[in-house]
Amino acid sequence: MTYSETLEKEILKKISVAENQDSLEKIRIAELGKKGKISLLMKDLSKLSPEDRKEQGSKLNILKKNISEAISLKKIELANIELEKQLLEEKIDVTLPVQVNQSKYGKIHPVSQVLDEISEIFGSLGYKISEGPDIETEHYNFNALNIPESHPARQMHDTFYLNNDNTKEKYVLRTHTSPVQVRTMEKGKPPFKFISPGRTYRCDSDQTHTPMFHQIEGLVVDEKTHLGHLKWTLETFFKSFFELDNIEIQLRPSYFPFTEPSLEVDVLCDRSGPVLKIGEGSDWLEVAGAGMVHPKVLRSSNIDPSKYQGFAFGLGVDRLAQLKYGIPDLRTFFNGDIRWLSHYGFSFLDLPTLSRGLKK
Repeated sequence: MTYSETLEKEILKKISVAENQDSLEKIRIAELGKKGKISLLMKDLSKLSPEDRKEQGSKLNILKKNISEAISLKKIELANIELEKQLLEEKIDVTLPVQVNQSKYGKIHPVSQVLDEISEIFGSLGYKISEGPDIETEHYNFNALNIPESHPARQMHDTFYLNNDNTKEKYVLRTHTSPVQVRTMEKGKPPFKFISPGRTYRCDSDQTHTPMFHQIEGLVVDEKTHLGHLKWTLETFFKSFFELDNIEIQLRPSYFPFTEPSLEVDVLCDRSGPVLKIGEGSDWLEVAGAGMVHPKVLRSSNIDPSKYQGFAFGLGVDRLAQLKYGIPDLRTFFNGDIRWLSHYGFSFLDLPTLSRGLKK
């Protein structure tokens, strides 16, 4: 047996009995490091004759390779052992009941609660849910929705544009969830009946506006849908959402590039006291935008507007949460204050349903 073969057996034995990653690293440094045994033997090759140098050099290279492979395999083995140990120590018995004191601290954010409430209501009306990307192209965010180049919404002071110099198409943080409607219609065939919830972004920040907020937009497209269906849908929704039977709404003419005719939706309210009350009084509060889908929007989604028509509506989730649960400042929704969430949050065990009631 040559010296290198004896050395290989000794090192492999050390590697095999290494108990952890630290001890394995010490072996690697002691054998393969700059001052390690194998490195010193490589340096001593210059003292040998050419024939011995060639023979011993080849053996030392093989030795170095074998030791490196053995260390790598042992490292994987030790990592798996440590992972198994960690999994056993951190295992949670999911069959155990939730402790009573735990339910006092975990809270559902009002935005999440209201999203669930709205989804529950429209789900009961036969609506599906469609989603899309937060980063949109100008085509889906503006062009396909019949928003002209000169429209103020396309200006830098209203829209967050992203730097993408390598492509001709400009990208934006979507200013509404309406692009989801176009994307969904492109992928399917009428009839359509769905809502599109999600985050939206605009350059605005004050007591009633935030740079990032939440919307839910709805779309119905078929051969017979008309404004009467839209009015009934919104009345039914607001009655269920506010859990009041005496909700009254009014539709005012307005202008949106993607609907024709376009409407602002107001709900009857009372502003006379310190608290705004929905469903009573003589004042009106704007709560949504709506209208019949513009023929150009249908055409851009490859739908024949001479055969199909439909309505669309948009709801501000954060605004609805403010109205229903008496939250005065929209900016507090995103401050991350645990005291605020403890006050306005909801129990994670109370899921909104129409049968048990939405408000908890």
